[in-house]
Amino acid sequence: MSLSSIAPIPPYKALIFDCDGTLADTLPVHFQTWSAALQAVGADISKDWYYKYCGTSAEEMLQILKNLFGYQFDSASVIAKRQKHYQSLINTVKEVRAVAEIVHSHYGKMPMGVASGGERIVLEATLNNISLRKFFDVVVSIDDVERGKPEPDIFLLAAQRLGVAPQDCIVYEDSDGGLEAARRARMRSIDVRVLLRPKI
Repeated sequence: MSLSSIAPIPPYKALIFDCDGTLADTLPVHFQTWSAALQAVGADISKDWYYKYCGTSAEEMLQILKNLFGYQFDSASVIAKRQKHYQSLINTVKEVRAVAEIVHSHYGKMPMGVASGGERIVLEATLNNISLRKFFDVVVSIDDVERGKPEPDIFLLAAQRLGVAPQDCIVYEDSDGGLEAARRARMRSIDVRVLLRPKI
């Protein structure tokens, strides 16, 4: 996919980006750390399963896993272990270059924000690691809202904090849940999944 194929099409007044799989190529590392944390409590996930549900919050994803397969484990403990493991591998995470170029080209020209279903501690660490945090006026995480994607709350809060009407925002996303959240927020969206992996 070329840079021109993901360039936003006017009119728009703000850009909002998901982080994992959109700004940062984190999905392989996230899968590795989730898989290890879950295996430690006797649970197992495939890469395809993770890519299907990675757009949801950690709590929601683990609850889906429990409901589908009957696993019994303490979600908070698994999340904490996963976060610690991720922090140890964060230096291996790289930016998604084509999306990062969109960020660089729009910096200083209009408001930009990040709206991610990830936990703030992980989100901020990721953005700082790929040297993109400074480009964003606002960063909204799952910790800031009650409902994660596919509900529109994260995107609506980002637009509110940017001071831009939802319909004037363009969202960059890489998951079905995130794209649905953008639709529910009445925002146009650009699917960047083919930059890193085939659609599932």
